[in-house]
Amino acid sequence: MTPPAPTGMHEDETLDDLRVRLAPLIAANAGFDGWTAKAVAMAAEQAAVDKDIAALAFKDGPTSMIAAWFAAVDTAMLARVTPDALATMKVRAKITALVEARLTLLAPHREALRRAQAILATPKNVTKAAKLGWHAADVMWRAAGDTAVDYNHYTKRATLGAVYASTLLTFVNDDSEDFADTRAFLARRIDGIMRFEKAKARLTEQSDMHFSPARFFGRLRYRASQR
Repeated sequence: MTPPAPTGMHEDETLDDLRVRLAPLIAANAGFDGWTAKAVAMAAEQAAVDKDIAALAFKDGPTSMIAAWFAAVDTAMLARVTPDALATMKVRAKITALVEARLTLLAPHREALRRAQAILATPKNVTKAAKLGWHAADVMWRAAGDTAVDYNHYTKRATLGAVYASTLLTFVNDDSEDFADTRAFLARRIDGIMRFEKAKARLTEQSDMHFSPARFFGRLRYRASQR
């Protein structure tokens, strides 16, 4: 009896694991072929993985490829910027180091990133894009040691997610040496995050109770109804 053809999957490897393993190879091909089945097939060939299995792993199309790539970037970022290195930094430096590590990882694949941005910007993918941005911000804040569980958890991720997204838009069009313009843009935006966090802290300290967004907006509605 002829033995079954090897799948190319590692022992105990799941489809989720395979997606993350293939994603950087797909990104390398997506710069030329787009986030397409062809890019998946080429990545499978390069990794010696059965093409049908690779196609199954990415049966949900381009957004699943992009999400897997971003997950691979998360993993690589955390390997580059270790907990020991982060432990000696202040918060501003931690966030800067984490974002810049992502930029370094994305730099060889800027055309793939540009194409990914175009896909995520379509109306049907807006929700997916927001989730991916939120997740990237969450990974970075957790790596930076953030343990907030109150409204700070949400505001930190919302602000960093917006900064990261706008930085990537600058990054894909940056022709300056060593992406100096992007780094300067990022520094200004992170400075804005730090000012915002300090303002929140002062507001909390000056209040007799913890700041409640629900209470704040409720008061606004009440005052408006009295006019």
